Amino acid sequence: MEENSEKPGFGNIIALGLVSFFTDFSTEMILGLLPVFIVEELGGSRVIVGLIEGIAEFLNYLFRVFSGVISDILGIRKKIVLLGYAVSNFSKPLFAFTNTWTQALVVRSMDRVGKGIRTPARDALLSESAKKEMLGRAFGIHRTLDQMGAIVGPALASLLLPLIYFRGVFLASLIPGLAALLILLFFVKEVRRPTAEKQNVLSNVKEVLYGGYRIFLVIVALFTVGSYGFSFILLRARMSGVEVAAIPLLYASLNIAHTIAGVPSGILADKIGGIKTLVLAYMLFSASSLLAGLCGLTVYVSILVAVIYGVYLGMLETVQRALVSNLSQPRIRATAYGVYYLVVGCFTLVANVLFGFLWDSYGMTAAFIYSTIISLVSATLLLAAANTIMREG
Repeated sequence: MEENSEKPGFGNIIALGLVSFFTDFSTEMILGLLPVFIVEELGGSRVIVGLIEGIAEFLNYLFRVFSGVISDILGIRKKIVLLGYAVSNFSKPLFAFTNTWTQALVVRSMDRVGKGIRTPARDALLSESAKKEMLGRAFGIHRTLDQMGAIVGPALASLLLPLIYFRGVFLASLIPGLAALLILLFFVKEVRRPTAEKQNVLSNVKEVLYGGYRIFLVIVALFTVGSYGFSFILLRARMSGVEVAAIPLLYASLNIAHTIAGVPSGILADKIGGIKTLVLAYMLFSASSLLAGLCGLTVYVSILVAVIYGVYLGMLETVQRALVSNLSQPRIRATAYGVYYLVVGCFTLVANVLFGFLWDSYGMTAAFIYSTIISLVSATLLLAAANTIMREG
């Protein structure tokens, strides 16, 4: 793949990591409480939780396509990233004023639209800030800093919850969000790229969808339709007897595992290859799903499931993003990220609603076994297609 020799280096990666740290600090103060808030205070069901997450994530990924194409056409990254972070960090405190699950859906969707705007340009900026042979490490470092915020946020939420309850915690999330915007504004450097040669959105997307990258996306789509969001891990823990006030701490343990996995999985991907490392991530998801579905409902099993799920997430989000960079041309890289995220988003919507439906209609075990089977099939196909993906990518 063609590469630009001028790299701003790891200073940009650290700065972007700190932006993500404070944004996740803000976000995770809310997300560890949100499923319980929706079910127990706003009167939503588990299907509603899945619907909210599914719709919000679908909008998130839909906006990533347009954002990625625009970033490539204009040849800019930072301004688009700043806009996306601003939308997210100013919308989240509005959860404090919601009284129905439909209002929560609107706020959650605004937050995810902001994420959709920023993510392709940010990931392209990350990939353009490091040499190709260091991409796994670069994304691992960013993932680790990002997830450190996801540890601090739930921990602080757990301390604040008895004092200011749900709505007070939601309002307090604005403070770290503002810190993220200041770091982005003053410390992240722009990396200008040549504009995409084809100034047509459909042409850019069509060019992205070729060879090994297309095969990679098909397998990612299959895996995603069998996956489920962290909200169901927290609801499963609640069923096992974990107290409401302890849910953010359980979520923090999931995020600690997520954080620890980031850099090692990036290093592993650089050494043995991204495909093999991604297969391992899929297998860890299978293990967490199997445990959640078949083991007895105890607090200790819930903790174990959360930790394994956290390691899987850390590996998945590090390695899949690095693979997108390896399988795409630099001048249309943000478009490649946008298409990747759209595929994930579409199937995330289906996956969350379907998982919630299976749980409510056929029981928890049926839902988790379904996810186990789909992930095992996806891992097998990915390993079988590894050579073709990398050769044609």
